[in-house]
Amino acid sequence: MNTNQIPNLLPFQGEVSFYESFFSVEESDVLLQQLYEEIPWKQEPIRIFGKEVMQPRLTAWAGDLDKAYAYSGITMQPIDWTPALRIIKDRIDPDDRFTNVLLNLYRDGQDAMGWHRDNEKILGTNPVVASVSLGASRIFQFRHYTDKKLVRSVELTHGSLLLMQGETQHYWEHRIPRTTQSTEPRINLTFRTLYG
Repeated sequence: MNTNQIPNLLPFQGEVSFYESFFSVEESDVLLQQLYEEIPWKQEPIRIFGKEVMQPRLTAWAGDLDKAYAYSGITMQPIDWTPALRIIKDRIDPDDRFTNVLLNLYRDGQDAMGWHRDNEKILGTNPVVASVSLGASRIFQFRHYTDKKLVRSVELTHGSLLLMQGETQHYWEHRIPRTTQSTEPRINLTFRTLYG
């Protein structure tokens, strides 16, 4: 994947590239429907500041079957690559470096993801995270971890790819805020490499 001619969305301390129409509208429509139907979606409780709350979205974990994923007090066991997941992975990952994918189903604009960094030790020193969006467009925000006034936003559209790499997960956190603008569902897939 050539990222040389794509501008960096971050001003410093990270590399983020955005490909607005990585998948065509027709491909994206088919993949959205397939994932909606073939993935065993779950809503699981997580621990935030010592309190157990239900995640405001549905999730699934797929990929290498020997790589469970733990965060916020839950451990997710992987399902195998489905046909739709394999199509997406083969397109964004011709070198076969990603071992797994975290799937999030946002049922409407009230489903969200709070500020966080993908910086678990199992992801390595400078994690590469490839984020594919299907369905409703949603605003995705970056905020500098120490200078909270420094925020960057991008609209993640149907069929788009956002690639985060370099020092991004050290210095920038990200989120999907709630919105009253969106009533349609959205599926987001974040491909990553688990080590060990």
